[in-house]
Amino acid sequence: MTRRWLLMSGVVLSFLPLPPLCAQSAQDSAGILHVTRREAVDIALAQNPQVRVAVEQLAQARARGVENTALPDPSFSTDITPSNESPGSDIGLSLTMPFPTKFLLRHRQSAADIHAAEFNVVQVQQQIASQTAQAYDALLVALRHRADLAQADSLARDFLDKTQVRFAAGSVAHLDVIKAQVALAQIETNLLTNARDVANARAVLNRFVNRPLGGPIEPGDTLGVPAPLPALETLEAAAESLRPELRGLASARSSAGSAAALAQQYFLPDVALGWAKNLQQGAPVSYTTSVGFSVPIFFWNHQRGDVAEARHHERELDATYADLEAQVAQDVRTSYSTAATAQEQVVYLRDALVPEARQAFDIAFVSYGLGGSSALDVLDARRDLLDAESQYADALAAANDARADLERAVGAPLPVADAR
Repeated sequence: MTRRWLLMSGVVLSFLPLPPLCAQSAQDSAGILHVTRREAVDIALAQNPQVRVAVEQLAQARARGVENTALPDPSFSTDITPSNESPGSDIGLSLTMPFPTKFLLRHRQSAADIHAAEFNVVQVQQQIASQTAQAYDALLVALRHRADLAQADSLARDFLDKTQVRFAAGSVAHLDVIKAQVALAQIETNLLTNARDVANARAVLNRFVNRPLGGPIEPGDTLGVPAPLPALETLEAAAESLRPELRGLASARSSAGSAAALAQQYFLPDVALGWAKNLQQGAPVSYTTSVGFSVPIFFWNHQRGDVAEARHHERELDATYADLEAQVAQDVRTSYSTAATAQEQVVYLRDALVPEARQAFDIAFVSYGLGGSSALDVLDARRDLLDAESQYADALAAANDARADLERAVGAPLPVADAR
């Protein structure tokens, strides 16, 4: 069987699902699934029900192609004449053959329909690959928030210990101890909320890889800053030739053209061939052959009916294709703008905001330990640091998600992300 291949996010996509055994290869003895982003996409392409639906629709299109180009079944008939004087019977066989050019046009139409179904499979695969990558990143960012909150919890406990020591020494008021306790309680509350976020992110990823929603799953990758984006003009040109929606609609236009040509051949008659064997008691056996064909006398019914419908369907698809081209170009531009903005934000947060917030906290924390800064200064600096790290984690996820969505918009992979 012929296979067509397409790359998406560094993953090979085919029209046929991958072997289901790969879903179990990364599970350990405890049933925990450890997967990288690429492995998660592979499993989703092999086992996601939406992909299987598209593959079954492709199989149905191929079956319809066999039906549309199959030779008609012959019909068998018999006529028994009971009579006391001369009983007999007739045995007949008939076959209606379409005009040969109709077979050719039906074959072209069916082939175009099959190609359209193939491109639909690719489109669904790209969508599932992009959505699975985004679900994977959502789990990564939830786990990164948990790590940031755990670090903040440790810092808050250290700050509470120092505040209690200074209160015991009489250098700070009891209000500072209360503030430190409140800050610690807020972080622990955020950790509880984050636990639900992690569970929900795991459930979403499990749904895409077709596993029980509550199943244990652990990512093997980390969030990194994607590589710089190619030029927009290059991606727009690639999308025009690679987007499966455009290629599938082009096949549909080809199918409509064959259907229109087939409708215009109504004047070519279908030939009916018949053969009969006449059996009558007391008479020699005789044979009868017949040839018949249809005559389209009421030609205007065809011209105003199926021919007109086929022509208008062609024009409809032409207009749809022109509109889809504009939609694809707009989709690429929108996705590119989102990805470029997310890329700039994550670089700024990594290089400027997070280091500055960390430096401000370190200064305030050390100064407080030496009796300089106030508790409020330390709490504000710690809150700013936690916010900056949270923004950076969200920006990393947004940048990777935007890149995956841009790959979907282009219909082909971008240069492999370089985690930095």
